[in-house]
Amino acid sequence: MTAQRYESTCERSGRNGGFTLLELMIVVAIVAIIAAVAIPVLRATRISGNEASAVSSLRVLSSVSEQYRARYGVYPGAMPDLVTVGYVDPVLAAGTKSGYDFAYTGAPATWECAADPQVVGRTGERYFFCDLSGVIRFETAGTATATSSPID
Repeated sequence: MTAQRYESTCERSGRNGGFTLLELMIVVAIVAIIAAVAIPVLRATRISGNEASAVSSLRVLSSVSEQYRARYGVYPGAMPDLVTVGYVDPVLAAGTKSGYDFAYTGAPATWECAADPQVVGRTGERYFFCDLSGVIRFETAGTATATSSPID
């Protein structure tokens, strides 16, 4: 169809080539429905990813704490000790990673680490804990401890 024919067709139909208010409202409604479905799914996926990262970080801390003890005869006193020997990255040693805050305490004969979500319900829903036993434990209502339930 040539441009001249198209123009004459639009003139006969009374349209000038734009969208009607009804068409725009339908598009906005469809976008709103898609957003209403997608946003909760994306948020749940992000929380799940953050929790998986926290558990993985605790597994790393468990392994490298044992390696440190085997090499130096004592457990590390703090996470920065693990950075200086190249066992963990500086991001984890800083105590914050993937929406979780890590609180590591160590002594010559023991260590433990708690991982708490920075914003409950937004960066994570569960609290995690690990110590020299190597068992990662969780709580849903507050900071996890050595008596919390182990993860599956």
